[in-house]
Amino acid sequence: MSTPQLATFKVPAVENEPMRSYAVGSAERKGLEAALAQMQQELPFEVPCIVNGLPIRTGNLAKQPIPSDHARHLCTYHEADESTVASAIDGALAAKAEWEAMPWNDRAAIFLRAAELVSGKYRYKLIAATMLGQGKNAWQAEIDAAAELSDFFRFGVKYVEELYAQQPPKNSAGAWNRVEYRALEGFVLAVSPFNFTAIGGNLPGVPAIVGNTVVWKPSPAATYSNYLVYQILAEAGVPAGVIQFVPGPPPEVVAQAISHPNFAALHFTGSTFIFKKLWKDIAANLDKYKGYPRIVGETGGKNFHVIHKSADVRNAVLQTIRGGFEYQGQKCSALSRLYVSSSLWSSGFKDMFLSEVAKIKVGSPSDFSNFMGPVIGRPAYDKIMGFIQKAKDAGGEVLIGGTGDDSKGYFIQPTIILTKDPESITMKEEIFGPVITVMVFCSEMWPNRLTTFQVYVYDDANYEKTLELIDNTSPYALTGSIFAADRKALLTATNKLRNAAGNVYYNEKCTGAVVGQQPFGGARASGTNDKAGSISIFYRFVSARSMKENFVGLEDFQYPSNLI
Repeated sequence: MSTPQLATFKVPAVENEPMRSYAVGSAERKGLEAALAQMQQELPFEVPCIVNGLPIRTGNLAKQPIPSDHARHLCTYHEADESTVASAIDGALAAKAEWEAMPWNDRAAIFLRAAELVSGKYRYKLIAATMLGQGKNAWQAEIDAAAELSDFFRFGVKYVEELYAQQPPKNSAGAWNRVEYRALEGFVLAVSPFNFTAIGGNLPGVPAIVGNTVVWKPSPAATYSNYLVYQILAEAGVPAGVIQFVPGPPPEVVAQAISHPNFAALHFTGSTFIFKKLWKDIAANLDKYKGYPRIVGETGGKNFHVIHKSADVRNAVLQTIRGGFEYQGQKCSALSRLYVSSSLWSSGFKDMFLSEVAKIKVGSPSDFSNFMGPVIGRPAYDKIMGFIQKAKDAGGEVLIGGTGDDSKGYFIQPTIILTKDPESITMKEEIFGPVITVMVFCSEMWPNRLTTFQVYVYDDANYEKTLELIDNTSPYALTGSIFAADRKALLTATNKLRNAAGNVYYNEKCTGAVVGQQPFGGARASGTNDKAGSISIFYRFVSARSMKENFVGLEDFQYPSNLI
C-alpha cells in the first residue's frame, strides 16, 4: 500500500559539522583515547560481505593490515566471489522499485539520521578505525570520518530537496508542466578509495539518496571503517538490498559488475590509470547495456602552489607544509608542485621551509604528538622510497628527510629533494607520498620548460611564463593555490590558470575542501569534475522525465492557419 503524502515537507536547516580539537585534557581527547584502546583490545575484527542485509562469509579471507604496526591487522574480511557479486546485483535490482517509490521525506530522514549517528554515537569509533586502519592522525581522521561524512549526508539531503524543486517556470493556458527526477534504470557501482572514510560513505550515498540501489566495493585498505559506515546506514534505516557491501579483489568484482546488462552508472574515486581502463571497458560493453551508463570519477592530481614575490612568506611556508605533508601526502588534492619567487626563496623561504619541516614528528597515530603517520602499505612504501632513490641516482640532493623505516610500520620522513634536472622522474610522476622536489630555476634555463615535482623557484620577471608552465606541465587539473598580496598578481594567475585546477585557493593551501563551501573536483586527467559536496553531483544519478498535463480538450484538430 502506498503511503499518502499529506504535506510538502521542508528539510531542517543544515550547517557544517563543528570540528573538535582534541586538545590535551579535553573530553573529546579522552573519548577518542578510550575508543582507540578498546578497538586495539578487540581487534582483529571479522568483516563479512553484506548482501540483502545478510552477512555472507565466503571463506575467501583477506586481511587489512595496520600500517603503523604491520605485524597486526585491523580486520579479516571475506572477499566477494562470483556468486556473491551476482546475488548482490540481483538483490539491488529487486530492491530498486520500493526504494525509489519511498516518499522523499522518508529517504531524507534516513540520511539525516545517519549524519547524527556519524557525528554522535559512532564518532569516536569511526575516527579510531580510520586512525588505525588508514594511518591518519586524530585531526585528519576527525575532519574526514566525522565532519565530512556527516556533512555529505546532511548537505546531500538539502541539495536533493533543491534538485526536486527545479521545475519548469512556464505553463501554457489550461495545462501544467512538471519534471520528475527518476533514479537511473539499473544499479550503480560505487568503487571507493582507501584515503577518505567520508568518500567511502559518499560514493554509495549520493546515488542512494536519489533512489538508486548500489553495489559498493570498498578499498581493501579501508575495509573496516567502510564496514562501520555500512552499519551506520543500516541502523539509520537504509533498507536491505539498497546498498550491497561487497569487499573483494577489485578487478574481479568490478569487471563482473560492469559487464551486467543492468549496469547504470559508475561512481569512482581512485587512480587515473584504473579509471581510464574502466571507461574503456564500459565502452567495450555498450552493446550489452539497456542504456548509456553514467561515468563519474575523481582521480589524481599534480597540484600546485604558486608563490608570488608579494606573498606573506610565513603563511605560504606553513600552508605549503600542511598542503604537502598532511596525511603523508596521500590526498588526491595534496600539494605536488610548488613554484616560488626566486627573491623569496633566497631571502627566507628556503630556510624557514626546511626549519619548519624539521619539526615534523612521524610515528603512530595513537601518539597524538605525531603530525605524520605511516603510508598506507607495503606497495606505497616501496614505490615512494623507489622514487627517492631514483631521484638520488639521477643527481638529486636530499635537503631533508629521504629515509624510511618499515621495521614496524611504513614510515617515511618528510622529504625535500633538490634537483637540477628539469626532466627528473619526480618532476613527472605522481608519487602520492611525503616527497617534495625543489629545482632552482634561472632565466637561461627557460627553454627547458618542464617543471619540478613540487617546488620550483622562478625568476620574479618570469611570473607570467611560470604560470603558463604550470598550466602546460601536468595532464591533471585538480587543485591549486595562489599566494600573493598583489591583487593584480592574483588576477593574472587566475586567468592564466583558468583550466589548470577545478578548485583554486587564494593564500590558502590546496587541500581541505569543505562540503557546502568548496564543491570538490577537477577536470582533465583528474576526473569528470562533477563536484562532490554540491548539487551538481546529484544530477549525474537521476534521469529527468518531463510531464505535461492538459486540462482542456480540443474541439478541432485544425489550426487557424489551416482555415481559408
